[in-house]
Parts: sequence; structure tokens; C-alpha cells
Amino acid sequence: QVQLVESGGAMVQAGGSLRLSCAASGRMFSSAAMGWFRQAPGKEREFVAAIDWSAATTFYGDSVKGRFTISRDNAQKQVYLQMNSLKPEDTAVYYCAATLRVRARPRVSDEYDYWGQGTRVTVSS
Repeated sequence: QVQLVESGGAMVQAGGSLRLSCAASGRMFSSAAMGWFRQAPGKEREFVAAIDWSAATTFYGDSVKGRFTISRDNAQKQVYLQMNSLKPEDTAVYYCAATLRVRARPRVSDEYDYWGQGTRVTVSS
């Protein structure tokens, strides 16, 4: 079992930066692949980034590639999403997710079994 709590969401101006954190509890965290997804009002949930259990491999959505960086600290049971050069279209609720499935498809939200409650990011123009 993995429990997830996101933090770090805020309102920021376009071009600014934010770092989201996801605090995990549960002894399986170090075995879990982690992902960040987001959902804007009236839109479907969108894949943002994912990282494997060892942090050896990362994945990014096309809309955030080169601007966002996912990382993790297994000792602290934390996952981070560093967001730079923010745009108004990045405005959304950001969710942290975890999966223990072997060979889970990292970009597919249905592959994740554990979700946080979300943290809101608003980027003003």
C-alpha cells in the first residue's frame, strides 16, 4: 500500500517556477514507479511525467518536455516535480500517482493504483 500527499501548488506568473512535492507513506514506495498527471477544468487528465523505482528512467509529456523535471528521494519517500518556464496552459490540478505493477505503461493513468488528492497550480498571464 502507498499513501500519497501532494503539496507546493500555488498561483504564479507566466515564466515563473514551482516545485511540487509528493510525500509517500507505506513500505512499498521504493518499489513503486511514480507519475505526475494533471487535469485542467473541462479537460481530461493528462500525463505529465513519470519516474521508475530507481530513478534511472524518466518520461515526460510532450507539452512539458524541457521545462519540467521529475525526481525522487527513496530515503525520504518523496517525489518532486520541478516546473520551470510555466505557461498559463499549465494551469491545472496536479496529481501524484504510484504503481507497483511490473512493466506498467508510465503514461497511462489506468496503470496507477494509488493517487493523491491533488494540488492546484494556477499560472497567470
